[in-house]
Amino acid sequence: MRADRLVSLVLLLRQHGRLPATALARELEVSTRTVLRDIEALSAAGVPVYAERGRHGGFALLPGFRTELTGLNHDEALALLVAGSRRGAQAFGLGSALASAMLKVVDALPESYRDTAAGAAERLLIDPEIDLLSRRLVAEEAPDTIVAEVLRAVLAGHKLRIHYAAVNQTPEWRTVDPIGLVTVRDRGYLLATRSGADRTYRLSRILTAQELAEPAQRPDRVDLDRAWQERSTRFRTGGDQVTVLVRMDPARREDLVGTALAVLSEEADPDGRLRLEVTFQDHRHAEWALWQLSTSAEALAPQWLRDSLRDRAAAIVARYGG
Repeated sequence: MRADRLVSLVLLLRQHGRLPATALARELEVSTRTVLRDIEALSAAGVPVYAERGRHGGFALLPGFRTELTGLNHDEALALLVAGSRRGAQAFGLGSALASAMLKVVDALPESYRDTAAGAAERLLIDPEIDLLSRRLVAEEAPDTIVAEVLRAVLAGHKLRIHYAAVNQTPEWRTVDPIGLVTVRDRGYLLATRSGADRTYRLSRILTAQELAEPAQRPDRVDLDRAWQERSTRFRTGGDQVTVLVRMDPARREDLVGTALAVLSEEADPDGRLRLEVTFQDHRHAEWALWQLSTSAEALAPQWLRDSLRDRAAAIVARYGG
């Protein structure tokens, strides 16, 4: 929206002083022509913005033009700036809004807090794109247009029609009653009901979304945290779960437990190795988890899992045996 862009333009000039039109255009992701029109609109509205010509010229505000945000102390400002570094807003298509909000917070801080809070926030990194082994932590992405449509329906309380591609299924159109949005490890989920039954949809699998005019059938208030926990529990306890008996190196216990749904029993063998009975979501989950542990763990049962791991290992040997 143009009003938001005009506010962002003023805040950029407040923080950086003089900026050329090309720099403003780059920051606002618009053309230089648009920046010039916005500058003209600000001047007409009484904002004291002026141009300085020359090689190092640009646009600037008259000294002293600013807004004040009272009652915000250093720690509160720091909390807001650190929160602004998180990527959760990206999952709901609010990345640009978050950036604009953080810009306004910094600009509105009292002079005594601004530099110290912004400097401290630079020393705190949350959710980097890669881990210590340089493995990229790829977040699932959904098109902004789809996320925006879903968000509008959620906030307006309207029914939503989605073209959804479930795993290993042909995409289908579904009309749902949206309850709320949840982001977990950079994955966005839509909590909804369909014909009265609870449904959870991953945003990245929604191919098309259409907000409908019809009001959604949903309660006036919702406890999203509780709803998410209940659905997570049903997910973990449903489906084609399998139980596996594993004998393993104690040093790798957390690696196994961290991927299993539940630990049913655990005891130590005389030689110090652990014997655990654990559950996994399905056959593929169990095979993947044990394969990651290599020779640090041995699946004692069921037999199909032992056979599957043996066949996979044999295929690797055949590939590299020559």
